[in-house]
Amino acid sequence: MEALDRRGRPLRDLRISVTDRCNLRCTYCMPREHFGPDHAFLPKSDILSFEHIADVVGACKDLGLRKIRITGGEPLLRRDLDVLVKLLRDVHPEADLALTTNGVLLERHAERLLEAGLDRVTVSMDALSTPVYSAMGDVEHGPEATLQGIEKARAVGLRVKVNCVVRAGVNEGELVPLVEHFGPLGVPVRFIEFMDVGATNQWSLDEVITSKKVRSMLAAHFGEVTPLDATAYGEVARRWRTPQGWEIGTIDSISAPFCGDCTRARLAADGSVHTCLFSTEGKPLMPLIKAGASRAEIQAAVRSIWTERSDAYSEERSKSTQQPSERVEMSYIGG
Repeated sequence: MEALDRRGRPLRDLRISVTDRCNLRCTYCMPREHFGPDHAFLPKSDILSFEHIADVVGACKDLGLRKIRITGGEPLLRRDLDVLVKLLRDVHPEADLALTTNGVLLERHAERLLEAGLDRVTVSMDALSTPVYSAMGDVEHGPEATLQGIEKARAVGLRVKVNCVVRAGVNEGELVPLVEHFGPLGVPVRFIEFMDVGATNQWSLDEVITSKKVRSMLAAHFGEVTPLDATAYGEVARRWRTPQGWEIGTIDSISAPFCGDCTRARLAADGSVHTCLFSTEGKPLMPLIKAGASRAEIQAAVRSIWTERSDAYSEERSKSTQQPSERVEMSYIGG
């Protein structure tokens, strides 16, 4: 029987963080001043094994789970990730199985991931120009490796989307070039409002470019965009088509929150379950798993966590979100 939370929202999506480490230092996610050489990442002993992750997915299957997304940090830093993909595909053959990555390591892994059962990949890419790409990611290199990863993924047959976080004063000049580059390739670009996730990215409402403004900026160049129907209940991206026939998306997490039909749970690398991207703490599953719990016992624990859920942070957002808080960092539980 499917699990419903206190607001009647079903558990449809599970985002699985397989590592809290990353090879970029994006200023809106893992700013270097907080995630530098002295930062204490999770030790290997505290990270869920692939087999444990598969057990959790198996437990969630009968609760209504339909979509699985592997995230990080940067998930391709986790060795033998294709082994996990194969395990998850075996446990839930009907699931929509996806990966979110910055794409830097994607070229070398794309084919094995497809063969293991991955359906699609979402690549986080905030700019095409080298200066802006390196500034957003706080790295010395440009987007070449990411672009090569995208091309390899497409070549082997993985479906690809590109996600771009839009930050005022930093990369708004990249919106048109991204659509011009990826539109003709049939790769949708989705523009995400800069969010107040975690407590280290120095979020300010002044740096948010709303999705309405993004669409206006694109329309001024390409012509008016027309809305497309949602593909599934709980879909967070609003889909649009340009006059050229290219699909774009906007994720209005600040200006038009979508808490009312949020169907996502997040499994952190340490085995804790988070029922909101803006959560302050997760519910631990690791002790239960290490104690040798059966799949039925894990399922009962997840059901209890979900049915007690009433999260609606984005709808309740206030000025207080501009102050430091104890919210969990996005790199810890995935996007």
